[in-house]
Amino acid sequence: METHLDLPNDAGAWQAAHASVANGTPVATVASALLEHLTQAERCSMLDGNAPFWAGIDDLAKGGYHRRPFVAARVERLGIPGFAFTDGPRGVVVGGATAFPVPIARGATFDPGLEAEVGSAIGTEVKAVGANLFGGVCVNLLRHLRWGRAQETYGEDPLLLGVMGAAAISGVQRHVMATVKHLALNSMENARFEVDVKVDPATLHETYLPHFRAAVDAQVACVMSAYNSVNGTWCGQSPLLLDEVLRQRFGFEGFVISDWIFGLRDGVASLEAGLDVEMPYAMIRREPIARALEAGTLAPALIDRSCRRILETLLRFGITEPTVTPEAVATDDHRRLARRVAARSFVLLKNGTTEDRLLPVAPATKVALLGRLGLVANLGDGGSSEVYAPDVVTFAEGLAEVFPSLTTCDGGDLDEARQLAQAAELVVVVVGSTKADEGEYLGSTSTPALNALLPGPDAPELVAAFDDYRARVDHVPPAGYGDEAMGTHVGGDRRSLELSAEDLALIEAARSVSDQVLVVVMGATAALLQEVASEVAGVLLVFYPGTEGGRALADVLVGAAEPAGRLPFALPVRAEDLVDFDPSATKVTYGPLHGQWHLDASFTQAAFPFGFGLGFGPVQMVSCAIEDSVVTVELENPGPFDTNTVAFLHVRPATQQRPFRLGGFTRVLVPAGGSASVTLGYDRSVLDRFDPSTGQLVGFTGTVQVEVGRWARDPEAVVLVD
Repeated sequence: METHLDLPNDAGAWQAAHASVANGTPVATVASALLEHLTQAERCSMLDGNAPFWAGIDDLAKGGYHRRPFVAARVERLGIPGFAFTDGPRGVVVGGATAFPVPIARGATFDPGLEAEVGSAIGTEVKAVGANLFGGVCVNLLRHLRWGRAQETYGEDPLLLGVMGAAAISGVQRHVMATVKHLALNSMENARFEVDVKVDPATLHETYLPHFRAAVDAQVACVMSAYNSVNGTWCGQSPLLLDEVLRQRFGFEGFVISDWIFGLRDGVASLEAGLDVEMPYAMIRREPIARALEAGTLAPALIDRSCRRILETLLRFGITEPTVTPEAVATDDHRRLARRVAARSFVLLKNGTTEDRLLPVAPATKVALLGRLGLVANLGDGGSSEVYAPDVVTFAEGLAEVFPSLTTCDGGDLDEARQLAQAAELVVVVVGSTKADEGEYLGSTSTPALNALLPGPDAPELVAAFDDYRARVDHVPPAGYGDEAMGTHVGGDRRSLELSAEDLALIEAARSVSDQVLVVVMGATAALLQEVASEVAGVLLVFYPGTEGGRALADVLVGAAEPAGRLPFALPVRAEDLVDFDPSATKVTYGPLHGQWHLDASFTQAAFPFGFGLGFGPVQMVSCAIEDSVVTVELENPGPFDTNTVAFLHVRPATQQRPFRLGGFTRVLVPAGGSASVTLGYDRSVLDRFDPSTGQLVGFTGTVQVEVGRWARDPEAVVLVD
């Protein structure tokens, strides 16, 4: 039975509520006491962003997204601060912040401890700009390499997504609250406002939801729903996803927010389904909910339910009025971390031959850097995840600090490129994608159905309050910012997995005069690289490496750091080897297979399989054994360089012809000329099957085949039975 708690009915209420929680009063009791003091109008105001729609859209068009956090659920009369949201999977989007390597690069590290460090650094910068809710933990599954927002997630495997997402959450929530997104099946960009994803229950629960459960188990504060619909119901108003799955099955205790602008279609239905806050404006829900209340068709208890969830979460996380500490943003420590993460994420796909390795090289080496992307900042998506880093070290700048004889050209003149390449001892050709090619789709999404949802004129009192907030909070992005690798910025799903004709021509020009060519590929999911790899001495995938990417590349070239990344997705030989992908589709069906699983099931070899990466050391497995579901692996490194490698455990039922699934992984440092031993277990839950008769996942209890290798389908892998 809850104990009654007296709180002041004024601006001191929130401070008193905090003190009560600190003194041991249950959070639920304190939240109930606060709720008693809220008027019905104040309760309704907590159900959407505090900014009015039309004034907010005008501010957004003027760069407001990068100038201040977005506030919701704030009730000044009682001192309730609400939450202040800022986005940014690769860093804080407000003001000038550290641009870390994008999440797909961090997924390539297969290092959850390092990801927790990144999360903690981002969390301090979120707090420093006056926000308390970070919206950048994206665990949507990379179903196809052409997905425009692939760079915002960690890869194609549910276990990897869950482990890395949980690590980011733990780091961020040392300082502020975190949001995990987008629930669920959000793996297409261009048609995100229209597409309906059909999925059977087994595929949904076995493939597309486990990583969200991992986020809930990590005690994430907030969940963001997706734009798309699933089996005919928009995610922002889906009772299945928001109530049955999230609340009842996963036990989520935080609050749910919509994706921004058109994240739902029916305001009352969204509230009934379990969506707590529409973000970021008073847009679709406010008027319909008010009308339903007046008509008696909406139970006030549903409003109280959402308010209670918000209040309890804010109290659990100790949210207070924000303070701004700009000196904690883009610090030297955070830049050093970004540099270390970038090098750890780089995936070396080819490094000469065993007898004649291309990397590392000496600083005295004559290096030619070719390609426009080597000369300009290229941080990735220009949509909601764009970070305005105060300084970006380009590849040209980073290499110039190490190689005194560096020569460069943008590759526009192929004769010039050939001349520089012929005179060099190492030719670095930078190719790949920019935010013009992939990212959040910034083309027109206007349709009659969406336009019909636009609200009427803003309430004057909301506009006045918003104008006051804009005047008080304005983090102007740094004047020197420039992500020049832009072109015509449309973004969206990739049109092709091929390198451009210009890129291929530049590679060919360099290759025609030099046998010491390293192709450096930028982008979220690279491209079809098997043919290029067969023609040049080296291929290095660097994703979008962040503010210190140039120095990280220099570190790798001279061996000061190892390119220690492993592919968080499989790269096919041909685009046709992947599952179908139509970026304009309004109806799609997601099956149980994609990526490496799909290749395995169709007996198709990957060009570079999931988990592939070379590093500097030729690591070999000497022995491995299993006991009580724990695998012990002995690794040997006969090479001259210490090397970080990843041991992978892939599992499948021993008596069923199902593709192997990732069951566990761990990083291990193997010294030059030495050996190392590592023990790791595997997660049997990746083999759980959905039982339609009970509507639950059922644990697998049979015999398991365990593939122990350096990557998926490693020809030197050992298969054990457990």
